[in-house]
Amino acid sequence: MLPASDFTEQYESRINRPVLAKAADFQRQERLTHVIFAQQFDREMLDHLCSTASMIRQISRHRQGQDFLSGLLSHKRAMLYFTQASTRTFLSFMAACQILGMTCNEIRDPTTSSEFKGESPLDSMRMFSSYFDVVIMRSNMAKFAESCAYLMNELEAQGRRSVPVVNAGSGADEHPTQALLDIYTIQRSFEFTSQKDNARNSRFDQLRRRYPDLNKGLANKTYGFCGDVGRGRTVRSLTTLLALWEGVKFKFIYPDYDKLAPYQDMLARLEETGVHIEHAHSLPEVIDQLDMLYMTRIQHEHDTEADQQFFETFDATQFTLSTDLLPKMKEYCPILHPFPRNHEIPFDIDSDPRAMYFRQARNGMWIRAALLAHLFDVDGKIGAHYQKNYGV
Repeated sequence: MLPASDFTEQYESRINRPVLAKAADFQRQERLTHVIFAQQFDREMLDHLCSTASMIRQISRHRQGQDFLSGLLSHKRAMLYFTQASTRTFLSFMAACQILGMTCNEIRDPTTSSEFKGESPLDSMRMFSSYFDVVIMRSNMAKFAESCAYLMNELEAQGRRSVPVVNAGSGADEHPTQALLDIYTIQRSFEFTSQKDNARNSRFDQLRRRYPDLNKGLANKTYGFCGDVGRGRTVRSLTTLLALWEGVKFKFIYPDYDKLAPYQDMLARLEETGVHIEHAHSLPEVIDQLDMLYMTRIQHEHDTEADQQFFETFDATQFTLSTDLLPKMKEYCPILHPFPRNHEIPFDIDSDPRAMYFRQARNGMWIRAALLAHLFDVDGKIGAHYQKNYGV
């Protein structure tokens, strides 16, 4: 396979622009044409996607609703081009496509494609656009998804076939759809509802008696990110979106080692938005201050020899969510994890009502279905169906 630089250099001038300057290249009016980075989403669009995801969830509970959803995009075909290892992202995108009736094909091993013979991945992308209506891609090559989107735009400008490109993880850059499902999970967690709620008493009422300053929603919360903060692209994308809410605070909790610290470009971008940022090197010291805890694994696959020497004396207990820490956490504090996990969250914690990571993974299916519905302009049909059948 050719080095990434061989097929991204032709787009270098566009890639090197500020992210917000590039956003217009990936949308038409108010509708996205490609999904490449988290900064494409504003509050209004996030609210719309989360609302659509909840409607899809509700509609799919009944056979009639399933039939309606599966007919929306039954004439469309999706290519899942996943040349970097993935389980949840791949399966949830496939499930999302199937919910909407799309036919799916996949390439997960580049050695089975013509890239093994030296074909440029950009040529592969153009071939995919000939056969499919959307390319959902995950690659270990930085800026590859963005380059593919520019290629599609060029084809469109020439009057040739062009299809949406969805970034399902690109090198160490971004993981925008992971950030979407994280936001959706946090949003649902901070509704503070319960099946036992009634007019006289609700879960929110109970929580307010213990936490008088607590409010619903994502604003005015303290968000903790623990583990490999520097090398985790999920943290980069999620903090970008959370910074859209007022009064948020971020606590980055990581080992005192440069490669695991949040990168300066991310910190500078967040500080420009007015987010309050704090750093810590021990989870037990700050866990009682958090409204949400986002755990991440140490990404040892990126380790150098020097990194390995550091981890030989590394005290992992300071970045592990042990059962002893649970009583110190706020009663409502959701625990999230992008998976895969190693030892940072013991299995014993899975039964805690604050453990949201399996729901978080399932939410990926709903929010990615909502995103596809948006890309193909059928989200309005979903809203109309929901209004007609549920009267809300």
